[in-house]
Amino acid sequence: MSEMSAMNRKNIQKLAESLSRQVKHFDRNETESLITLFNALLGEQSDRRAGSGLDRGRFRNVLHNTFGMTDDMIMDRDCFDVYDLNGDGYISREEMFHMLKNSLIKQPTEEDPDEGIKDLVEITLKKMDHDHDSRLSYTDFEKAVRDENLLLEAFGMCLPDTKSILAFEQQVFHNTTET
Repeated sequence: MSEMSAMNRKNIQKLAESLSRQVKHFDRNETESLITLFNALLGEQSDRRAGSGLDRGRFRNVLHNTFGMTDDMIMDRDCFDVYDLNGDGYISREEMFHMLKNSLIKQPTEEDPDEGIKDLVEITLKKMDHDHDSRLSYTDFEKAVRDENLLLEAFGMCLPDTKSILAFEQQVFHNTTET
């Protein structure tokens, strides 16, 4: 990485200070580390347009190389869209059933596994369907996840695993403990 100019460093510090007051999950040093990492990633792009952010290919590479995420469907969408398989703006009973059936570990039982999955779909709808229309809109999903963040991955993995997150934090934030 090239030496950062004093002016650029000062701007990053001011931005980090401002953002860390607004976002309580990261302190100023962690925020500064994330801004510096983002700027480094922008600098690595070959076709960089001003204000364009990370291109799709670079973002996918970060998800793959840093977090071990290889599922194309997950890498191309945000959490709600991962579950909205047909893209109609709702997560239907059928979509829930399909995702739960694919994500649950198959255990040999006497019962029909599809019946258990149907029961899980109904339980999920009771918990997350705030407008009671038998499907989840983005608003339903957002409210449920804000109330109980464990529901974010109710239908299967859509975020990096804990081990990958901790490794990323260790790598990016290691400088914050040294200063």
